[in-house]
Amino acid sequence: PGSVSNYELQQLRIENARLKDELGRICILANKFLGRPLTSSAGPISPQGVNSSLELGVGRNGFGGVANIPGSMMQTSLEFVEGPVMSLTMPHDRNMLIDLALTAMDELIKMAEADSPLWIKSLDGGRDVFNQEEYMRTFSPCIGMKPNGFVTEASRETGMVIINSSALIETMMDANRWAEMFPCMIARSATTDVLLSPSVTGTKNGALQVMVAEFQVLSPLVPVRQAKFLRFCKQHIEGVWAVVDVSIDTNREGLSADPFQTYRRLPSGFVVQDVPNNYSKVTWIEHAEYDESIVHHLCRPLLSSGMGFGAPKWVATLQRQCECLAVLMSSTMTVQDQSGISPIGRKSMLKLAQRMTYNFCSGVCASSVRKWDKLCVGNVGEDVRVLTRKNVNDPGEPPGVVLCAATTVWLPMTRQRLFDFMRDERMRSEWDILSNGGPLQEMVHIAKGQAPGNCASLLRAGAMNANDSGMLILQETWNDSSGSLVVYAPVDVPSMSMVMNGGDSTCVALLPSGFAILPDGYFGHGGLINSNGTMVKTEGSSNESGGCLLTVGFQILVNSLPTAKLTVESVETVNNLISCTIQKIKAAVLET
Repeated sequence: PGSVSNYELQQLRIENARLKDELGRICILANKFLGRPLTSSAGPISPQGVNSSLELGVGRNGFGGVANIPGSMMQTSLEFVEGPVMSLTMPHDRNMLIDLALTAMDELIKMAEADSPLWIKSLDGGRDVFNQEEYMRTFSPCIGMKPNGFVTEASRETGMVIINSSALIETMMDANRWAEMFPCMIARSATTDVLLSPSVTGTKNGALQVMVAEFQVLSPLVPVRQAKFLRFCKQHIEGVWAVVDVSIDTNREGLSADPFQTYRRLPSGFVVQDVPNNYSKVTWIEHAEYDESIVHHLCRPLLSSGMGFGAPKWVATLQRQCECLAVLMSSTMTVQDQSGISPIGRKSMLKLAQRMTYNFCSGVCASSVRKWDKLCVGNVGEDVRVLTRKNVNDPGEPPGVVLCAATTVWLPMTRQRLFDFMRDERMRSEWDILSNGGPLQEMVHIAKGQAPGNCASLLRAGAMNANDSGMLILQETWNDSSGSLVVYAPVDVPSMSMVMNGGDSTCVALLPSGFAILPDGYFGHGGLINSNGTMVKTEGSSNESGGCLLTVGFQILVNSLPTAKLTVESVETVNNLISCTIQKIKAAVLET
């Protein structure tokens, strides 16, 4: 190699100076970010004292973050794949993202303040209503202007939750645990990039990561929301933490890298404060912009009310899930005498019920969890979505061609009344063909909360005898202020005996069907059906609407050969099953 020329030496010096300047800006931002100087094994880092082992993870090859986390999720393009999490963000991009995270955190804290002028109490005093004008005066758009045709969705909710702040933070910063905590709201989630890792082991203070997720409402009439966003965690004082999300798939001008984008996540998240008895006070903020035109008119009030994707839904789900965990972990929990199921058997059955519910949600919402093909059949109504897929090698499902049909309808009855009817095994024969025309008996009951409807249970036909095939029904139900769920699947006796003895439940083949009961979004209004069969609002005196939304979803194995062709008759059969079930439910409930 020859000697370096004066010109090349000068260029190297210029590049070195530029990199030092870049590092200086990173250190300044990080000092603001963490509230203290950056540290390494060699001591504090300053713009003048460059150290190669930055906790920011800026490596010599331009990559940073965590080099390899076995079993973690990474997203390539639009696909979720297993693999390492690696920071692919160049230093100048990282500066912008850190700055965006700081701005988003500041906005979240101000929106969470109890006396913030950004919220106005509703006329009934029960809900916080977003003050759009005050927001526009207070903040500059941190991810650009709202796209044409988008609408704003903003909500705030405060509640007491039986979980401490550190446990909640650990859950929220782990993509898999986050999805498990909100199973009916998050179809998929992954951490794709770690921008900043806390220097203190065992804490998430200052953690900044890029995540992708699919958010869902349990209705085929509401498209799944896909988002790529920053998640930033910061401890403000002892026992008080905040986590904020903000979309990063748009630029400063609000232009999306994806021309088909239909959803943007503005600064959203929560502030959590420890209170006595292992509880915490959580104030949740949800703020988004989305294309309302792709949402069916029946479900638009649900979304605008905040009960679809809003803060009331997140808080209600968190409260129910944490109560469930507390009940299941309680040392005073006893096995019901009539079930005779051991603690290990209980755990195995609950794991199976969890997978059943997850499978049902992925079918109703058609997220990317499974590869579905949409069908268009002439005799099927436009509000009924029919999907098909083939199972070849998943032992958790029967092999063959699976058909899923789902729809959402409005019913002129309260959510509670409909839920009580749907979970009553004595009324099962009114709508369920699996009941063989008679009432069902509950063999096993595992409570998952204080409310009587939050449980997993095992049912059987009351008229079973020695000649019966021995088919049982596994069922999970829950109910909270944001909605209700009834999911069930037929299972054979040998499989359930194995599960209740603590055996591995992953190989038990399930194909669940069920119902989601959602608010219709009309607070303080009743709903009526006009002569055309559509819902109209009428003034009412009660705080709860007189109607609700019912999502019906059936999954049926139409052929046990994965290579078989789907027939029109199969599609028409499941479509008729849905319409008949809805009619039977409506007639039975309105008669009682």
